[in-house]
Amino acid sequence: MEVKLIDYSTAPLEKLYAAFRTCYSQKTPIEIWEEITTGKIPKEKIVSFIEERLKTGHSSPLEQVVFWFAVAGISRSCSHQLVRHHIGISFEQQSQRYVKYKEDKLEFITPKTIKSDPEVYEKYQKVMKEISDFYQFALNKGIPAEDARFVLPNATPTNFHILVNFRELQHIADLRLCTRAQWEIRQLIAKMRSEIMKEIPELGKFLQPKCGEYRLGYCDEEYKEYIKCPLSKVRPHKEDLFRIYNDVVKNQNLGKTQAKPLSEEEFNIIEEKHYPNERELY
Repeated sequence: MEVKLIDYSTAPLEKLYAAFRTCYSQKTPIEIWEEITTGKIPKEKIVSFIEERLKTGHSSPLEQVVFWFAVAGISRSCSHQLVRHHIGISFEQQSQRYVKYKEDKLEFITPKTIKSDPEVYEKYQKVMKEISDFYQFALNKGIPAEDARFVLPNATPTNFHILVNFRELQHIADLRLCTRAQWEIRQLIAKMRSEIMKEIPELGKFLQPKCGEYRLGYCDEEYKEYIKCPLSKVRPHKEDLFRIYNDVVKNQNLGKTQAKPLSEEEFNIIEEKHYPNERELY
């Protein structure tokens, strides 16, 4: 697998600062940008402001920073998972219809679990060789590549050109850097993160599994899956947080009740507090 960050938005930190500041300032975006370009606002202030905004969950400005990646040598199994992300990301993928794989270029992706068992690995290689031979045989017999490809497995390698905005990349990292994600797509996103860390570490550090301190901060997967995760030693589970909360409420007079599912009564309280007279809105 090869992953390369081939380009990204120019002045990404400055653009993010301007986008965020526009939401919280009386100044116009033009005035804000002039302050940035003239050096009136130092980089340290730009970075710290972005970090504070990201901690609040305000993420829409992240859509204004985009990255272009070149990806080679992932399996079709991995690509099927990747293209399920379709908001804020676009793909150009190597076609099996227009590209005829040459025999020496058709190197199937092999999971480590298969390689670790000699007997399984030997049979796997045999099956892949039979598939490759049939594919070449079909092409040589004049079968169109778009039909010969029907025999190709999920292990077939593929290539991508990817455009993705930072907001969507954060969402992808939330899910795909989690240890519950399959190893190949986890490796892919980790490499994409590594590429960004080389160029813009101030942003790259915000690409984490959702239990990271810059994201949810805790795990919300099933508890039985959580306890299997190596990160469970350093990240709490949602159930643990509620348990601690309930213990604190029980042992201290805070004027609170123990955590429970929200009822219609709670929703009515919210509505009455914010909209005491609905007619006033119209």
